[in-house]
Amino acid sequence: MTIDELLQVLQLPEATRVQQRVPKKLLIEHGAATPQDKRLIQDGVDEITWLASLKPHLTGVPAYEDEHRHYREAAVLSLTLRPGTRPARLVELLHRAVPHPVLLASTVDQTLSLSVAHLRKSQTEADQTVLDGPLLSVAMPADGGDATFRAALSLAGQPRADLYVLVQGWMDTLAALDVAQETGTFRPSANREQAAARHTALQQLRLLRAQAAELRARAAKERQLARQVALNEELRAVQAQAEQLRQRLDGGEAGMVVPA
Repeated sequence: MTIDELLQVLQLPEATRVQQRVPKKLLIEHGAATPQDKRLIQDGVDEITWLASLKPHLTGVPAYEDEHRHYREAAVLSLTLRPGTRPARLVELLHRAVPHPVLLASTVDQTLSLSVAHLRKSQTEADQTVLDGPLLSVAMPADGGDATFRAALSLAGQPRADLYVLVQGWMDTLAALDVAQETGTFRPSANREQAAARHTALQQLRLLRAQAAELRARAAKERQLARQVALNEELRAVQAQAEQLRQRLDGGEAGMVVPA
């Protein structure tokens, strides 16, 4: 999927389009916390583009304010990285640097990923924002995904009570895409509670798979037969838990399985 194809899927109002290039020096000035970050930006970033600004009067979605945050607008940006660049830190730096919640499309080595995160007011610096909770980043399907996913990702597919729930809607959609990469089928979550439960279950599945890989490696190196048999039995139990959880995710459920 290209940036142009993504914009077609998002179906943003024409009035929200900005399409303005952002100089790298602005990210260095506002997002680089260390000399290493400055060097990473300088060496890894090819181009940053502010694609759209989702303001209340342009979208019909009201602003949001509580004691923790004030969302006056949301933004859609693209980040193009140079070949071979590891994107995780640069994606985080850009989300930290922009004072509005951002739907970020980052491209490296012809792979497009979408990321989004909530922000809150800094408790130590006036008029500053910090990430609130984890940053969610998911690789987009090369073919752009099926019609169900495209409809779920569009602006029209998001809840529109205010900008906070709109951003949360994109987070829930990306979380469902993350689940689909394990199950092979995209299913939007029915509500916020199910979205949170599915995301937690997915993280648990990945922990089980990491545990299985570790057990497999230990069993392969083990020289004592009895210990090797015990490790393989433990491996089979973990694999069974992982498969049970994967099947429940595939069926749209989010039941929890606790690793042994």
